[in-house]
Amino acid sequence: MKRAEANDPVALCELGERYHDKEDYDGAFENFTKAAELGDVEAHFNLSVMYLKGEGVEKDEKKEIYYAEEAAIR
Repeated sequence: MKRAEANDPVALCELGERYHDKEDYDGAFENFTKAAELGDVEAHFNLSVMYLKGEGVEKDEKKEIYYAEEAAIR
């Protein structure tokens, strides 16, 4: 938690995964977004999947592709 509070992108992504596993998609989205803004590849991928499946967000093909491309580029 200390690492996540210090804006460590890996810790934020891990925290997002924990929220996602509990089906707390708001918490997952928030942490994945923070981690992605800090450049975490896995967070970009996870956001892509959330937009693909509509988990906690409205399905959005453009955002899905954007985050998938960001993950691929990194």
